[in-house]
Amino acid sequence: MDRGAIITGSRMDLAHASFTFPVPLTPLFTPHTQAQKQFQAAIAQPDEQIDLARASLCIAQGQYLDLDPAYYLNLLDSIALDIQSRLPEERYPLRVIKTINEHLFGELGFQGNHDSYYDPRNSFLNEVIDRCTGIPITLSVVYLEIAKRLNFPMVGVGMPGHFIIRPQIEDMAVYVDPFHGGEIMFEQDCQKRLESIYQRSITFRTDMLPDVSNHQILRRMLTNLKIIYLKEEAFGNALNTIEWLLLLCPDEPMELRDRGLVLYELERWEASLQSLEQYLDLWPMAEDGRVIRELLEHMRRQL
Repeated sequence: MDRGAIITGSRMDLAHASFTFPVPLTPLFTPHTQAQKQFQAAIAQPDEQIDLARASLCIAQGQYLDLDPAYYLNLLDSIALDIQSRLPEERYPLRVIKTINEHLFGELGFQGNHDSYYDPRNSFLNEVIDRCTGIPITLSVVYLEIAKRLNFPMVGVGMPGHFIIRPQIEDMAVYVDPFHGGEIMFEQDCQKRLESIYQRSITFRTDMLPDVSNHQILRRMLTNLKIIYLKEEAFGNALNTIEWLLLLCPDEPMELRDRGLVLYELERWEASLQSLEQYLDLWPMAEDGRVIRELLEHMRRQL
């Protein structure tokens, strides 16, 4: 039975799938730390009111127990104030972006971590701010939060295989790539970036650049982190990340499945049974149902 193929296989398509079930999910756990409770309160807001920085720092507290979110929120405030003082009187969008870029990437030295892309620290906002380096989505969160403080609203854009942002301005197809120093891009540039990522010719469509909600950004951050931990077989950290995902997406059966498989690897078989049984109850025709049922029978015999 190839459990490894189930647990470490590519999950990016599954991560963005949507499932609806008539039976509401009964969580297998409740928030057990103050950070998780604060995270749950943050994501209970309407999506446009979710404080991305605060929610991201709550997640980081799960790994860095002594982390003080207020310290990092104040740092973001301070960066925004420095940029505010440099903004031109005429706030044309490209001038605002240029001013943010000059300070964030020029003076402060924020940059994409090309050398250690899969370092878990790239997914924790405190580390990204401390080290001035990160992956596309976390650098985008820094940029989005600074723009918000400047009353220059921007939104995340889920380019395939990448993540960028854009100003929320009608009829303005301009994009910013924080991973590449805040590069300003138009649709033709986005096509070239896609071709560079996939190493082949791409027929560009505008639906390749969908807006991404705050809820989706948090989910994508956590999913990236989960995949890194699974590939490293750091199952304790993976389990912790899945619990955050289940707070964010309590009706997501795939997270129940992954939780059960990770618990199996940690030899917490009773909890694994409960999670995997609930997964099959919610999705009895799951493609991997036969393998999961074999694993359940194995654990029942052992127990």
